[in-house]
Formats: sequence, C-alpha cells, structure tokens
Amino acid sequence: MNPEDLPVWNFDGSSTGQSIGENSDIYIKPVACFRDPFRKGNNILVMCETLTHEMEPHPSNKRHECYQNMVRCADQKPWFGIEQEYTLFDYTGRHPYGWPANGYPGPQGPYYCGVGSDKVKGRKIVEAHYRACFYAGIKIAGSNAEVMPSQWEYQVGPCEGIEMGDHLWVSRWILQRIAEEFNVVISFDPKPIPGDWNGAGCHTNISTLAMRQPGGYEHIEAAIKKMEPLHLEHILDYDPSGGADNKRRLTGLHETASIENFSYGVHIEEPASESHAKWLLTVSATLRTEDPAVTPIRMW
Repeated sequence: MNPEDLPVWNFDGSSTGQSIGENSDIYIKPVACFRDPFRKGNNILVMCETLTHEMEPHPSNKRHECYQNMVRCADQKPWFGIEQEYTLFDYTGRHPYGWPANGYPGPQGPYYCGVGSDKVKGRKIVEAHYRACFYAGIKIAGSNAEVMPSQWEYQVGPCEGIEMGDHLWVSRWILQRIAEEFNVVISFDPKPIPGDWNGAGCHTNISTLAMRQPGGYEHIEAAIKKMEPLHLEHILDYDPSGGADNKRRLTGLHETASIENFSYGVHIEEPASESHAKWLLTVSATLRTEDPAVTPIRMW
C-alpha cells in the first residue's frame, strides 16, 4: 500500500510529552507501510512522521531532515547496512534474561555465535523476530548471539536512502512487540551492564555508487577525511543524551574505540578463491561506521 493513500491522523501530545504550547495536537503522517506479522491478512503496520498542530515537523522528528538529505544525495545511490545489537532483560527491565538470580554468568568467550542452553538465552525471541520481519517486508539479513550472554544482534540491509531508517525503526518496534509475548524487555542501552562486559551498539555500514565501483577506495578515504574534523559534533548527535550514553561504552575496551579519538583502518583479507576475491571486492567497498486494521508506528 502507498502511504500517500492513507489519512493523516492525530493524537494528544500531552500524553507523550510532545505537546508544544497550549495546543497539544500532534499529527502523524504515514511515510512507509509494511505487512502486519501479528494480525496478518490485509492488515498493515504504518511508519509515521510526527508533525505539530501547524503541520510542521515536530522537534523530535529526525526523519524529516534525514529524508531531505537523502533526496539531495539520491544520485550517489547511498546503501546502508545496519548491525543492531540489543540485550534481553526479564520483565523487570533490570535483570538480564537468563542470568543467575544471584551473581554473574561465566566470563565472556563462549557466548558469541554460541549454541546450547548453557551458552544462549532467548533464541526463540530471536527466531520469532526474524520471521516476523521477513513477513513484514523488512530487509533483515541475519542475526547472531553476541559476546555478552543474553545479548544479540540482527542486520538490516542493504537499504538505499531513507529506506534505511524506516526498516530499522520498524524492525525495532517488531522486536519489542515480539518480546512482549515472552514477558521480556528489550534494551538498546549502549552499556546495560557495567564492568567487564561488552556493550551494545548500532553499527552503520555505508557506501555510495562511486565507492562500490573500481577505484572506490579513494572515495571511501575522501569521505573519512570529511568526517574526521566533525567527530565531536557527530558524537553529540549519536545518542539522546548528547554523547553521555555512548561514553559509557566507547572506552577503548571491549572491542570499542575511545569516544575521544577519531580512528579508522583498512582490513586486508586473503581470498580463498577467485569467487571469494570477487565477493570481497563487492563487500569491502563499504564505509563502516479493503478495511484493514492499521497500526501506526510513531517516529519520535
């Protein structure tokens, strides 16, 4: 379904802390549609942007500006691949799902891409999420158990332009909705457990058409040079706390770089065969950093 065929709806912004001034009306404008994996049939999930009562983008609406930027650079064909990490907690949202009631599990090491009940917790949630995203039309590309027990990752992409944000946000909503069925809470906190435990990130892989063509490395390097002087500005925008949340994670330990420093590197892998070499050339050119029921997903 085309989101332009759907009406603009509204809700009371005072219920969500989004009201501006005396007028609390917040409007939601449909921008993307997905099949509803919960109700199925002709039902759909709708990604929406939030607008003020004057029909201007709400201050919490980051998608609007992102969409404008994607339109401006559409000729560069930007592709995104997102690696979303998250942590499972019990129904209280305070105790990691499957961890001992008193104390901690064994040290990190055997959990990453692990198998077995002593290594992995919550696989049924992960599998249900993957299948629900696949049904919805989300470009989910894989999933794996992460370094910390009860921590997982899934990948979305490649997506072009604004499709990246729409698919990621709706996949997050579906994940939290799935977790309800298991009485489990999903945390996207960058460092949910202090101490000698890995945090959870959202890694962004991006490439332009020029980067994916022969000689693309020079375009990757040029993009990195443009990003470097804006490191602090970008860090302040990466989380809702002005960088304070990511500062707990980006310490230079536990597979992270220091939040204070901009760095990059080149990974060289020896191809095992000619076909493997062609595959490496492709993937390495990426800079990593009816009356249906309709469920609106509000874009904050």
